[in-house]
Amino acid sequence: MVETILTIAAGIMLLSLILSIIRFIKGPCYTDRVISFDVMTIASLAIIATVAYLTQRIIYLDIAMVYGILSFLGVLVVARYLERGL
Repeated sequence: MVETILTIAAGIMLLSLILSIIRFIKGPCYTDRVISFDVMTIASLAIIATVAYLTQRIIYLDIAMVYGILSFLGVLVVARYLERGL
C-alpha cells in the first residue's frame, strides 16, 4: 500500500519537474528561471528521497542532503547577483 502511494507521488513529482523545466526554458526573465530552478531542485530531492525509501538504501538520503545544501547556496548566489551584482 505504501509503495503504491509513493509510486503515485513520484509520478506527480516527476510531472512537477517536467513543468518546471518548461518554465525554466520559456521563462521571460531571470527571476522566473531562478524560481523554476529551485522548484526543480525540490522536486528532484523528493524523488531521491522516495527512491531511497523504495530501494531501502539510506545512502541516497545523504546524497539528497548534500544536493539540497549545494542547490540552496547556488540559489543564494544567483539571487544576490540579480539583486545588486557580485
